[in-house]
Amino acid sequence: MKAILRMLLAALRGLLRFVLALLILFEEWGWAPLARVMARLGRLPVFRQLERWIGRVPPPLALLLLLAPTLLLLPVKLLALWLIAAGRAGYGLLLILVAKLLGTAIVARLFQLTRPALLQMPWFARLYARWTIWKTGLLNWVHASAAWRWARACKWRVRRALRRFT
Repeated sequence: MKAILRMLLAALRGLLRFVLALLILFEEWGWAPLARVMARLGRLPVFRQLERWIGRVPPPLALLLLLAPTLLLLPVKLLALWLIAAGRAGYGLLLILVAKLLGTAIVARLFQLTRPALLQMPWFARLYARWTIWKTGLLNWVHASAAWRWARACKWRVRRALRRFT
């Protein structure tokens, strides 16, 4: 009985690890490009001043600024759920997608700007270090998997094939 329970827990742990890896890969895929887009916007005079101010805020305010987009987008996500419940699933899903992209872009840029202040808080620095180590291990696990190597090989084959036609 214990052996079956151990196998079941191991399978569940593997499934959870896989789902978390997919979520992290999705965030990583979108995080850097969206942060670059927001950094380009930050070159505009209005945003340049705002970014300078954000870069100088004290740690508690930096944390509040980082959490603000999540709180501000909550009503938008609730509106999207209402649209889905009202039979307008396409609009609801589109609104959730736009909110997710916009929220990720804003949080990515805010994190770049506030990271120095946030890391001044010992508890945040400890959690961030643990998160980084855990995430790196998880991504290394994904990158070492046969599925990842197969997908990368397919990607390179498609790229080579496309280059031949262009």
